[in-house]
Amino acid sequence: MTSTFQGIEIGKRAVVAHQQAIATTGHNLSNMNTEGYSRQRVEFSAFEPIYFPGLEREETAGQIGQGVVIQRIGRLRDELLDQQIVAHSSTEGYWNARDPYIQQLDQIYHEVGETSVRGRLDAFWDAWQDLANNPADTPPRTAVLERGKTLADSLVKRFRSLKGVQDMVDQNIVMTVRRINDLSGQIAGLNRDIQRISAQGDNANDLLDRRDLLVDEMSSLIDITVDRRDPDEFMVHTAGIILVQGNIGRQFTLEKVDGPDPYSKVVWSETQQEMTFRDGSLAALFELRDVTIEDEIRSLDNLTMNLMDLVNEVHRNAYGLNGVTGEDFFVQRPFVNNINGNYDRSGDGEYDSSYIFRINGTNKLEPNALSGLEGVITLPGPNEDVIEVPYYSTDTVNDIIMRINNSGAEVAARLNRDNMLQLKGTPAEGWENPDFVIRHVEDSGFFLEGYAGILGGRGEEGAYDWNGPDAVNAVSGGANQYAVAPTAHPAGWIEINPVLLRDASAIAAGFGENGRAANPGNGEAAVAISSIRYTPVMVGKLRTFDDYFADAAGRIGELGQQAITQRETHNQTMKGLKELRQSVAGVNMNEELSDLIRFQHGYSAAARFITTVNSMLDTLINRMGV
Repeated sequence: MTSTFQGIEIGKRAVVAHQQAIATTGHNLSNMNTEGYSRQRVEFSAFEPIYFPGLEREETAGQIGQGVVIQRIGRLRDELLDQQIVAHSSTEGYWNARDPYIQQLDQIYHEVGETSVRGRLDAFWDAWQDLANNPADTPPRTAVLERGKTLADSLVKRFRSLKGVQDMVDQNIVMTVRRINDLSGQIAGLNRDIQRISAQGDNANDLLDRRDLLVDEMSSLIDITVDRRDPDEFMVHTAGIILVQGNIGRQFTLEKVDGPDPYSKVVWSETQQEMTFRDGSLAALFELRDVTIEDEIRSLDNLTMNLMDLVNEVHRNAYGLNGVTGEDFFVQRPFVNNINGNYDRSGDGEYDSSYIFRINGTNKLEPNALSGLEGVITLPGPNEDVIEVPYYSTDTVNDIIMRINNSGAEVAARLNRDNMLQLKGTPAEGWENPDFVIRHVEDSGFFLEGYAGILGGRGEEGAYDWNGPDAVNAVSGGANQYAVAPTAHPAGWIEINPVLLRDASAIAAGFGENGRAANPGNGEAAVAISSIRYTPVMVGKLRTFDDYFADAAGRIGELGQQAITQRETHNQTMKGLKELRQSVAGVNMNEELSDLIRFQHGYSAAARFITTVNSMLDTLINRMGV
């Protein structure tokens, strides 16, 4: 049966419900500017009425209501929209991370006039041309020295600038991985707290908002997918692994890579598997460090190494004003001191490798002559790949050289000034292989053996392979036909020969004849060096030094424009998605104030109802009787 005080209980429930609704509205208004906050809504529900159907049910005219209660306090969130934001956030994070560093590269290359590397290289060639016109004078030699030093300083400066940006990116990678690990732990901790609250039948709205905010941040760092199907097993996937599973947050670790640069790679802590990410700022940072900037450094090293090698090739065979010959213009820093290039790569105390940069042929070749030979030249490619370069009887020498240089092999070919075939190692694409080291040369035919005089034999038995000491025994011609590989990053240590700095008269300008020193008026060597400027002497696809600068300027400009365009496009996409989510989950002040007034009136009505019931009870209890 109903109670005399039933009205008081109904009024109390109404007061409590509207008081909680007012508090929720205040909570919304207080967090109007809180990042990631989703507005919350109170869902009212009628309290269980009396009576339910049964044999003991009192004879009444229907069920009797018992007031109102709050069924739940939910947050307004569109999960489908959240999934779209997570999917697009990683792409936005990729370009947001990439663009600032590309702009720094553009500033490094944005040199103008005589202060640029190209301007100083042009001045260096001009100085040699002046020396060719005045080979018996000292002032032109002094100018060659000064412009050579300025050029070397410019190359070192550019290398250090590129290396500085690369080091910054590497530090950013370390910080990003640490942040991902921190986010993984925080999300797992929130999952644990959310599970406990949900087990009690409550909604952990604020904790859910916090978790979604952390997921958004993680999605900008790496490409992730979120699995919400099981509320007790909220999971985050990335790169084929489960990073977060319920209250378990797994971690990444950093390991140093093998190579001249002490950089780190990301590995999965549970299996030590190296991780590769497709999108997000971390993927952009790895691509910047290991591809974009590394390619620029390799290109600069290639320019520097070939500049030194080509100038030295002429200079050491010419005579200075003081009659001295055999001096290099630029300092050579070999990677190993062993004359055969032998090196202990495994660190066990025994030579097991040969580090050779250049191999010269012994036979003079006619560039446009048909070889009349057929076969396949096998050369090393990127990483552990093998490149096969076929040649045919109808190919000219130049055809075969161009085919080698366009094959993608990490060996390049050219004819030196004596028209002898020359093979050179190029910068290696992977850090597991050293730069400027020829790792393998093999020919199934007779082009490299008898025709060019590079190898002492054909096929696998006559091949040159760096995986062993004294590999130069396979080279035809002896010690003058090869050069030991240089120390890594020649762009970082290029300098003028100190012998020339002490005595400018040792700078060679002319070639001797029959073992005799060049005449003071002979400027043939200076002409040969200055002509390097325009002749196709660069290895690989870049034929001249001018090609290098044109390619570098175009490449960086294109990368910069691409980064700006992509960043703006994806920022606009994300802006639209976030505005749409804000329209759903964001706090609207006018709407909240309207609700506040509505709940206030409900509270006042409930209070007035209690006052009325109280007056009725007072009449019943205190004013009836004798």
